[in-house]
Amino acid sequence: MLRVVDVSAAGGAGVDTPPGVVVAYGSTSDESWLQAATFTLTEVPCADRRVVTVESVPAAVAELTRRCERWPQASAVCDDVLRSVDPRGAVLAAVVTESLAYSTLQAGPEFAHWLLGRGPARMPEIADPVQAQREGDTLLIRFNRPQRHNAFSTDARAALLEALAVAQLDSSVTGIVLSGNGPSFCSGGDLAEFGTFADPVSAHLARTRHSPALLLDALAARLGRACRAEVHGQVLGSGLELAAFCGWVVAAPDSVFGLPELSLGLLPGAGGTLSVTRRIGRWRTAYLVLSGQTIDAATALDWGLVDAVG
Repeated sequence: MLRVVDVSAAGGAGVDTPPGVVVAYGSTSDESWLQAATFTLTEVPCADRRVVTVESVPAAVAELTRRCERWPQASAVCDDVLRSVDPRGAVLAAVVTESLAYSTLQAGPEFAHWLLGRGPARMPEIADPVQAQREGDTLLIRFNRPQRHNAFSTDARAALLEALAVAQLDSSVTGIVLSGNGPSFCSGGDLAEFGTFADPVSAHLARTRHSPALLLDALAARLGRACRAEVHGQVLGSGLELAAFCGWVVAAPDSVFGLPELSLGLLPGAGGTLSVTRRIGRWRTAYLVLSGQTIDAATALDWGLVDAVG
Protein backbone atom coordinates (compact mmCIF):
# COMPACT_ATOMS: atom_id res chain seq x y z
CA MET A 1 0.00 0.00 0.00
CA LEU A 2 2.96 2.34 0.64
CA ARG A 3 5.52 3.17 -2.03
CA VAL A 4 8.71 4.95 -0.92
CA VAL A 5 10.64 6.70 -3.70
CA ASP A 6 14.12 8.21 -3.69
CA VAL A 7 13.48 11.00 -6.18
CA SER A 8 17.19 11.58 -6.71
CA ALA A 9 17.48 8.07 -8.14
CA ALA A 10 14.05 7.72 -9.75
CA GLY A 11 14.00 10.87 -11.82
CA GLY A 12 10.68 11.23 -13.64
CA ALA A 13 10.14 7.50 -14.10
CA GLY A 14 7.03 5.99 -12.64
CA VAL A 15 5.27 9.20 -11.68
CA ASP A 16 2.04 8.15 -13.36
CA THR A 17 1.31 5.27 -11.01
CA PRO A 18 -2.05 3.85 -9.87
CA PRO A 19 -3.55 5.55 -6.80
CA GLY A 20 -1.79 4.76 -3.55
CA VAL A 21 0.33 6.29 -0.82
CA VAL A 22 3.62 7.51 -2.30
CA VAL A 23 6.21 9.00 0.06
CA ALA A 24 9.06 10.68 -1.79
CA TYR A 25 12.40 11.87 -0.44
CA GLY A 26 15.55 13.32 -1.90
CA SER A 27 15.42 16.17 -4.37
CA THR A 28 12.80 18.84 -3.70
CA SER A 29 13.28 20.38 -7.14
CA ASP A 30 11.59 17.62 -9.17
CA GLU A 31 8.22 19.22 -9.91
CA SER A 32 6.60 16.06 -11.23
CA TRP A 33 7.30 14.06 -8.06
CA LEU A 34 6.44 16.95 -5.74
CA GLN A 35 3.02 17.14 -7.32
CA ALA A 36 2.36 13.42 -7.67
CA ALA A 37 3.58 12.15 -4.31
CA THR A 38 1.38 11.95 -1.25
CA PHE A 39 4.08 14.16 0.25
CA THR A 40 7.85 14.57 0.09
CA LEU A 41 10.20 14.36 3.09
CA THR A 42 13.38 16.35 3.59
CA GLU A 43 15.74 17.20 6.43
CA VAL A 44 16.29 20.70 5.04
CA PRO A 45 13.87 23.55 5.84
CA CYS A 46 11.52 24.01 2.88
CA ALA A 47 8.61 26.40 2.44
CA ASP A 48 6.94 24.33 -0.30
CA ARG A 49 3.64 23.04 1.11
CA ARG A 50 4.19 19.74 -0.72
CA VAL A 51 7.25 19.08 1.43
CA VAL A 52 7.53 18.17 5.12
CA THR A 53 10.77 18.81 6.99
CA VAL A 54 11.66 16.08 9.49
CA GLU A 55 14.66 15.50 11.76
CA SER A 56 15.49 12.17 10.14
CA VAL A 57 14.13 10.95 6.82
CA PRO A 58 14.99 7.27 7.52
CA ALA A 59 13.24 7.39 10.91
CA ALA A 60 10.19 9.12 9.42
CA VAL A 61 9.99 6.58 6.58
CA ALA A 62 10.27 3.70 9.04
CA GLU A 63 7.43 5.03 11.18
CA LEU A 64 5.25 5.81 8.17
CA THR A 65 5.85 2.30 6.85
CA ARG A 66 4.87 0.80 10.20
CA ARG A 67 1.67 2.82 10.36
CA CYS A 68 0.63 2.22 6.75
CA GLU A 69 1.23 -1.51 7.22
CA ARG A 70 -0.82 -1.43 10.43
CA TRP A 71 -3.72 0.50 8.85
CA PRO A 72 -3.36 -0.11 5.09
CA GLN A 73 -7.03 0.42 4.22
CA ALA A 74 -7.45 3.67 6.14
CA SER A 75 -4.13 4.96 4.73
CA ALA A 76 -5.16 4.22 1.15
CA VAL A 77 -8.67 5.62 1.52
CA CYS A 78 -7.36 8.79 3.15
CA ASP A 79 -4.94 9.28 0.26
CA ASP A 80 -7.78 8.71 -2.22
CA VAL A 81 -10.01 11.29 -0.54
CA LEU A 82 -7.31 13.94 -0.25
CA ARG A 83 -6.50 13.54 -3.95
CA SER A 84 -10.22 13.74 -4.84
CA VAL A 85 -11.31 16.74 -2.76
CA ASP A 86 -10.91 20.09 -4.53
CA PRO A 87 -10.03 22.75 -1.94
CA ARG A 88 -11.47 25.38 -4.27
CA GLY A 89 -14.60 23.40 -5.03
CA ALA A 90 -18.05 23.06 -3.47
CA VAL A 91 -18.05 22.44 0.28
CA LEU A 92 -21.00 20.06 0.25
CA ALA A 93 -19.38 17.86 -2.40
CA ALA A 94 -16.22 17.60 -0.31
CA VAL A 95 -18.14 16.84 2.89
CA VAL A 96 -20.15 14.12 1.12
CA THR A 97 -17.03 12.56 -0.41
CA GLU A 98 -15.26 12.53 2.94
CA SER A 99 -18.29 11.13 4.78
CA LEU A 100 -18.83 8.30 2.29
CA ALA A 101 -15.20 7.26 2.75
CA TYR A 102 -15.52 7.60 6.54
CA SER A 103 -18.61 5.37 6.58
CA THR A 104 -16.81 2.83 4.40
CA LEU A 105 -14.01 2.64 6.96
CA GLN A 106 -16.53 2.45 9.83
CA ALA A 107 -17.74 -0.79 8.26
CA GLY A 108 -14.21 -2.11 7.76
CA PRO A 109 -11.98 -4.45 9.75
CA GLU A 110 -9.48 -1.86 10.98
CA PHE A 111 -12.09 0.16 12.86
CA ALA A 112 -13.67 -3.07 14.13
CA HIS A 113 -10.29 -4.12 15.50
CA TRP A 114 -9.91 -0.79 17.30
CA LEU A 115 -13.38 -1.11 18.82
CA LEU A 116 -12.57 -4.60 20.04
CA GLY A 117 -9.39 -3.35 21.68
CA ARG A 118 -11.12 -0.42 23.32
CA GLY A 119 -13.86 -2.58 24.83
CA PRO A 120 -17.15 -1.30 26.27
CA ALA A 121 -17.32 2.43 26.89
CA ARG A 122 -19.83 4.60 28.68
CA MET A 123 -20.68 8.10 27.54
CA PRO A 124 -20.62 10.52 30.47
CA GLU A 125 -23.56 12.85 30.84
CA ILE A 126 -22.30 16.42 30.77
CA ALA A 127 -24.76 19.30 30.86
CA ASP A 128 -24.42 22.25 28.47
CA PRO A 129 -21.70 20.80 26.19
CA VAL A 130 -21.62 24.10 24.29
CA GLN A 131 -22.23 27.58 25.70
CA ALA A 132 -23.43 30.45 23.51
CA GLN A 133 -23.55 34.07 24.64
CA ARG A 134 -24.29 37.25 22.75
CA GLU A 135 -22.03 40.26 23.38
CA GLY A 136 -23.24 43.13 21.27
CA ASP A 137 -23.11 41.98 17.66
CA THR A 138 -20.75 39.09 18.43
CA LEU A 139 -21.80 35.54 19.27
CA LEU A 140 -19.39 33.78 21.63
CA ILE A 141 -19.52 29.99 21.30
CA ARG A 142 -17.53 27.88 23.77
CA PHE A 143 -17.07 24.13 23.94
CA ASN A 144 -17.91 23.24 27.53
CA ARG A 145 -16.79 19.71 28.36
CA PRO A 146 -13.52 20.74 30.07
CA GLN A 147 -13.19 17.53 32.08
CA ARG A 148 -12.84 15.65 28.76
CA HIS A 149 -10.75 18.31 26.99
CA ASN A 150 -13.94 19.29 25.13
CA ALA A 151 -14.10 15.97 23.27
CA PHE A 152 -16.65 16.39 20.50
CA SER A 153 -19.81 14.34 21.10
CA THR A 154 -23.21 14.04 19.45
CA ASP A 155 -24.79 16.36 21.99
CA ALA A 156 -21.97 18.87 21.51
CA ARG A 157 -22.51 18.73 17.75
CA ALA A 158 -26.23 19.36 18.16
CA ALA A 159 -25.62 22.31 20.47
CA LEU A 160 -22.97 23.76 18.16
CA LEU A 161 -25.34 23.42 15.20
CA GLU A 162 -28.06 25.26 17.11
CA ALA A 163 -25.73 28.13 17.97
CA LEU A 164 -24.39 28.41 14.41
CA ALA A 165 -27.91 28.28 12.96
CA VAL A 166 -28.87 31.27 15.10
CA ALA A 167 -25.89 33.21 13.75
CA GLN A 168 -26.72 32.23 10.18
CA LEU A 169 -30.34 33.33 10.45
CA ASP A 170 -29.68 36.55 12.40
CA SER A 171 -28.10 39.15 10.14
CA SER A 172 -27.39 41.35 13.15
CA VAL A 173 -24.66 38.91 14.19
CA THR A 174 -21.52 40.37 12.66
CA GLY A 175 -18.94 38.34 14.55
CA ILE A 176 -18.41 34.83 15.91
CA VAL A 177 -15.74 33.63 18.32
CA LEU A 178 -15.36 29.87 18.71
CA SER A 179 -13.35 28.79 21.76
CA GLY A 180 -13.20 26.16 24.49
CA ASN A 181 -13.40 26.17 28.27
CA GLY A 182 -10.79 24.36 30.33
CA PRO A 183 -7.32 23.07 29.37
CA SER A 184 -8.02 22.47 25.67
CA PHE A 185 -9.97 23.87 22.75
CA CYS A 186 -11.14 20.44 21.54
CA SER A 187 -9.39 17.06 21.68
CA GLY A 188 -11.43 15.57 18.80
CA GLY A 189 -14.29 13.10 18.75
CA ASP A 190 -15.23 11.52 22.08
CA LEU A 191 -13.82 8.01 21.83
CA ALA A 192 -16.40 6.69 24.29
CA GLU A 193 -19.07 7.41 21.67
CA PHE A 194 -17.33 5.77 18.71
CA GLY A 195 -19.09 2.68 17.47
CA THR A 196 -22.52 3.63 18.79
CA PHE A 197 -23.88 4.49 15.33
CA ALA A 198 -26.80 2.37 14.14
CA ASP A 199 -25.17 1.62 10.76
CA PRO A 200 -22.71 3.33 8.38
CA VAL A 201 -25.47 4.68 6.12
CA SER A 202 -27.32 6.37 9.00
CA ALA A 203 -24.01 7.75 10.24
CA HIS A 204 -23.27 9.21 6.80
CA LEU A 205 -26.69 10.86 6.58
CA ALA A 206 -26.29 12.33 10.07
CA ARG A 207 -22.84 13.73 9.27
CA THR A 208 -23.90 15.34 6.00
CA ARG A 209 -27.41 16.53 6.94
CA HIS A 210 -26.33 17.93 10.30
CA SER A 211 -22.85 19.25 9.57
CA PRO A 212 -21.33 22.14 11.56
CA ALA A 213 -18.74 22.36 8.79
CA LEU A 214 -21.30 23.59 6.27
CA LEU A 215 -22.58 26.30 8.62
CA LEU A 216 -19.10 27.40 9.67
CA ASP A 217 -18.02 27.64 6.05
CA ALA A 218 -21.08 29.74 5.15
CA LEU A 219 -20.55 32.04 8.13
CA ALA A 220 -16.84 32.45 7.35
CA ALA A 221 -17.76 33.37 3.77
CA ARG A 222 -20.11 36.04 5.11
CA LEU A 223 -18.07 37.36 8.02
CA GLY A 224 -14.47 36.77 6.93
CA ARG A 225 -11.98 37.31 9.73
CA ALA A 226 -14.85 38.17 12.08
CA CYS A 227 -15.61 34.44 12.14
CA ARG A 228 -12.75 33.59 14.46
CA ALA A 229 -11.49 30.54 16.34
CA GLU A 230 -9.38 31.03 19.47
CA VAL A 231 -7.64 27.74 20.21
CA HIS A 232 -5.39 26.41 22.95
CA GLY A 233 -4.16 23.15 24.42
CA GLN A 234 -5.21 20.12 22.42
CA VAL A 235 -6.53 21.06 18.96
CA LEU A 236 -7.00 17.61 17.54
CA GLY A 237 -9.23 15.74 15.10
CA SER A 238 -12.62 17.36 14.70
CA GLY A 239 -11.48 20.29 16.85
CA LEU A 240 -8.80 21.19 14.31
CA GLU A 241 -11.09 20.43 11.37
CA LEU A 242 -13.82 22.80 12.57
CA ALA A 243 -11.43 25.58 13.62
CA ALA A 244 -9.83 25.49 10.17
CA PHE A 245 -13.14 26.47 8.58
CA CYS A 246 -13.09 29.82 10.42
CA GLY A 247 -11.93 32.95 8.66
CA TRP A 248 -9.24 33.61 11.25
CA VAL A 249 -7.57 31.24 13.72
CA VAL A 250 -5.59 32.50 16.71
CA ALA A 251 -3.57 29.93 18.64
CA ALA A 252 -2.23 30.14 22.16
CA PRO A 253 1.48 29.27 22.42
CA ASP A 254 0.63 25.98 24.18
CA SER A 255 -1.54 24.72 21.31
CA VAL A 256 -0.84 21.27 19.84
CA PHE A 257 -2.35 20.31 16.48
CA GLY A 258 -2.93 16.89 14.95
CA LEU A 259 -5.20 14.50 13.07
CA PRO A 260 -5.05 11.18 14.99
CA GLU A 261 -7.88 9.32 13.22
CA LEU A 262 -5.70 6.75 11.42
CA SER A 263 -5.00 4.93 14.69
CA LEU A 264 -8.73 4.14 14.85
CA GLY A 265 -8.76 2.85 11.28
CA LEU A 266 -10.50 6.04 10.14
CA LEU A 267 -9.80 9.35 8.42
CA PRO A 268 -10.83 12.91 9.38
CA GLY A 269 -14.63 13.05 9.34
CA ALA A 270 -15.65 16.58 10.34
CA GLY A 271 -14.76 18.27 7.06
CA GLY A 272 -11.01 18.33 7.65
CA THR A 273 -10.06 16.85 4.29
CA LEU A 274 -11.34 20.17 2.94
CA SER A 275 -10.76 22.73 5.70
CA VAL A 276 -7.23 21.66 6.63
CA THR A 277 -6.29 21.08 2.99
CA ARG A 278 -7.42 24.60 2.12
CA ARG A 279 -4.94 25.94 4.63
CA ILE A 280 -1.90 23.69 4.24
CA GLY A 281 -2.45 21.64 1.08
CA ARG A 282 -3.28 17.96 0.68
CA TRP A 283 0.37 16.93 1.12
CA ARG A 284 0.89 18.22 4.66
CA THR A 285 -2.65 17.20 5.58
CA ALA A 286 -1.78 13.66 4.48
CA TYR A 287 1.40 13.80 6.55
CA LEU A 288 -0.53 14.76 9.69
CA VAL A 289 -2.94 11.86 9.19
CA LEU A 290 -0.49 9.17 8.08
CA SER A 291 2.30 10.03 10.51
CA GLY A 292 0.09 10.69 13.53
CA GLN A 293 2.56 13.43 14.48
CA THR A 294 1.45 16.64 16.16
CA ILE A 295 2.84 20.09 15.45
CA ASP A 296 3.25 23.07 17.73
CA ALA A 297 1.83 26.56 17.34
CA ALA A 298 4.95 27.95 15.68
CA THR A 299 4.90 25.24 13.00
CA ALA A 300 1.15 25.66 12.54
CA LEU A 301 1.72 29.37 11.91
CA ASP A 302 4.57 28.67 9.49
CA TRP A 303 2.40 26.20 7.56
CA GLY A 304 -0.64 28.52 7.49
CA LEU A 305 -2.78 26.25 9.65
CA VAL A 306 -3.33 29.20 11.99
CA ASP A 307 -3.21 32.91 11.27
CA ALA A 308 -1.69 34.22 14.49
CA VAL A 309 -0.12 33.03 17.74
CA GLY A 310 -0.69 34.98 20.89
